[in-house]
Amino acid sequence: MLTTVLRPVDDTSGRTSEPTLEDLLRQVAEGDQGAFAQLYDRTAPRLFGLVKRLLRDHAQSEEVTQEVYLEIWQTASRYESSKGGGISWMLTMAHRRAVDRVRASQASRDRDARVGIRDYAPEFDSVAERTEIVLESERVKAAMNRLTELQREAVTLAYFGGYSHSEVAALLRIPIGTVKTRLRDGMIRLRDELGVTA
Repeated sequence: MLTTVLRPVDDTSGRTSEPTLEDLLRQVAEGDQGAFAQLYDRTAPRLFGLVKRLLRDHAQSEEVTQEVYLEIWQTASRYESSKGGGISWMLTMAHRRAVDRVRASQASRDRDARVGIRDYAPEFDSVAERTEIVLESERVKAAMNRLTELQREAVTLAYFGGYSHSEVAALLRIPIGTVKTRLRDGMIRLRDELGVTA
């Protein structure tokens, strides 16, 4: 396999510029190991940070991040720059993998709990508790539906998706100040809709 070495490119000012993440992804799609190493060096802290924020476990976060980079190596040819930036594509992949791991861990805990409490008779009214949870969930959904589309999008990414303000800004391609304003206004409106007192 022929490996291309990516060198900084001289621009008109005499400075050198690094290849973009999109350029590196194109090279990775062609099997360029050097491009993959550069891509990893430039993005690993960010992807690992997102995964760790969702998983909270260092060892699992390292494992999931490694899986993400393996997936990037194998699927870089599927990246389409017309659909978004390279970092957004990679962060979305990392987020999806981390959420899958959380769900798998939760499913495992649920199985263990079912086995552990199979013969246990609860001392509370589980039907009433489930009903209360369902009703509360419906209240939150209704309140979310009363937000503007822009507020709902920002709140969903930040609070349900686990993205930081700067990641939300990158995904939506808007200034971080706009993200903060949408989140603040959305949370105020949710608080009012749910009747929560400050």
